[in-house]
Amino acid sequence: MKTKKYFLSVAIMLTGMMLVLVSCKKNLPDNRLSIANDSQYTQFLYQPTLGRNTLFTNNFTYGNSSRPLDFKIVNMRTFGGEPAPELTKLYPVKVWKTAYDGTEKTLAEIEAKRVIENHPLFEVRPHSGEFLMWAEANSNMIKAQPDSGYVFDVEMSNTGGRKYFQNFRLSPLRERPYEPSPLDPVTGQGTSTSVSPAGLFITGTRTNQFLSSNDVAVVFNKLPKGLPGYSGHSISFKFIDTLAQVIDPNKFALTDWGNLVHGFNMVKDATKVKFDVAYPIPLTAYPTKYTATDGGAARVVFRFDRQAFGAALLHCYLALNFKIYEEGDWEIIFQFKNDRPKFDND
Repeated sequence: MKTKKYFLSVAIMLTGMMLVLVSCKKNLPDNRLSIANDSQYTQFLYQPTLGRNTLFTNNFTYGNSSRPLDFKIVNMRTFGGEPAPELTKLYPVKVWKTAYDGTEKTLAEIEAKRVIENHPLFEVRPHSGEFLMWAEANSNMIKAQPDSGYVFDVEMSNTGGRKYFQNFRLSPLRERPYEPSPLDPVTGQGTSTSVSPAGLFITGTRTNQFLSSNDVAVVFNKLPKGLPGYSGHSISFKFIDTLAQVIDPNKFALTDWGNLVHGFNMVKDATKVKFDVAYPIPLTAYPTKYTATDGGAARVVFRFDRQAFGAALLHCYLALNFKIYEEGDWEIIFQFKNDRPKFDND
């Protein structure tokens, strides 16, 4: 009798435990992720400029899909349907592992913040759906306009399922190693040989009138490799008058030479001022004392004061906002085309 009561008690207890477990299971939240129909890409044509890092953001709406989501490019092919191994194999690219902030004191300190990693030249950010073309991509290996370029698809997935987005277009533009640039993004040919400065407040010697930006031609010139005194990663600034005679940079006497660019080992003589620099310029879009306000371009300002008629003090300057993407020994030449700048007092 006692044995029967014992087994009856055990059975009742086990039944109660099962009921509790079933009840708890019913009350547990459903942790399965979902893929929603309203998750969509908002952009299907991508036209990055080769030779520079280009990140395409705000191109995807998550909708009601559960996160995290995983994205990957699939079926990368040429516009004609052929395989495109140049966009699927891995290449060494430079990646920031520590943020650049403009306070770095040496080139070595800057380079210590970057590492070499292997990536496809065009890839999707794995959890955001954003696309990135790396600067190492160039028109020697990648089809660029006017070629029709590439077509690809994207797979989006989570543990709840997957969804495919098809027939994206990748149609890269040709390199423009610097900005502002006179080079046509499709043909790669120059529409002129120079660009204009961003700002100018200087009087001409002959006319005694203020010059306009059209009176100054700005030329970007990449020097041959291996020149004596050049490091392979430098930038120089030169000034030329209407007769192609060099203007001494020291004429721009109030220029803040030490903070002109984020460069090192400055050499200034009667013909130029030169710095060792890391490329690209600017290194990132982070605003620093070397950039325009939004950080989107480097900004240099060359200054001097002169006493004008009537004892007026003129704060004269010549300014340029620019970018250089291609590493090398670059010189930026400011040529006064129509009148010499007036440095002396009236």
